[in-house]
Amino acid sequence: MALSGLAVLTAPASGDTVQVNEFELYYETAGQGQPLLLLHGFTQVGAEWDPIKDELASQFRLIIPDLRGHGSSTNPSGQFTHRQSALDMFALLNHLEMERVQAIGFSTGGMTLLHMATLQPERIDAMVLIGTTTYFPEQAREILRGIGPDALPEEDMQELRAIHKYGDDQIRALLTQFNAFKDSYDDMNFTPPYLSTITARTLIIQGDRDPFFPVSIGLELYEAIPRSYLWIVPNRGHLPIWGPTQRHFSCTATAFLRDQWQVRPARLCE
Repeated sequence: MALSGLAVLTAPASGDTVQVNEFELYYETAGQGQPLLLLHGFTQVGAEWDPIKDELASQFRLIIPDLRGHGSSTNPSGQFTHRQSALDMFALLNHLEMERVQAIGFSTGGMTLLHMATLQPERIDAMVLIGTTTYFPEQAREILRGIGPDALPEEDMQELRAIHKYGDDQIRALLTQFNAFKDSYDDMNFTPPYLSTITARTLIIQGDRDPFFPVSIGLELYEAIPRSYLWIVPNRGHLPIWGPTQRHFSCTATAFLRDQWQVRPARLCE
């Protein structure tokens, strides 16, 4: 989920498309090194990561997809679940012949990673979850009830048209799927025992003013996932990693993924 705080993004100029799970999945790769999968939020695209793409590409081989039905990816089924999104990402990794990756996911991207890390724990070495939930609480459902294909002002529609290749029909389908999460109870329904099967080192990042997910969900994730760390970002909302937090986020996330941050951690991001 990521509708709040829409940013004006430019769709990627080039990339590759692969046919997986009966749809066309668009993705980009960049950089060299250990594979790092970057997963965007709902209604956004892979270009959401552009502010830190070059920095990450200097240290990792980036895999940056447009999730099912987003951007330049198609979705003939007209349906979206986070579990299916995880299966789509496994299919992409299989296509790229990547057995094991690290990953960063925002909101829907993070929820996709929760499914990946529980379905096939051995394939996720480390992950950063940003604005991620284990279930849709009532406060999120209330926001979703007010979102639909005809609910956005024209200014927001123009922003979405700039990043979604297939136009208004695609955008309306995404908004319909986004609204449908208000009635979803089985796709995101992770219990602590199930989360305890995750073997990936996990950094959980959440804004303490997130309108969708209360801080208590971040704490529940931290308490349930065995090798996890929790960063509550003060006075920040659903997307707490950009703006004044961006430099510290990119430094912290990079150090965490490289397993370097426990060596003099206080000085790594000065």
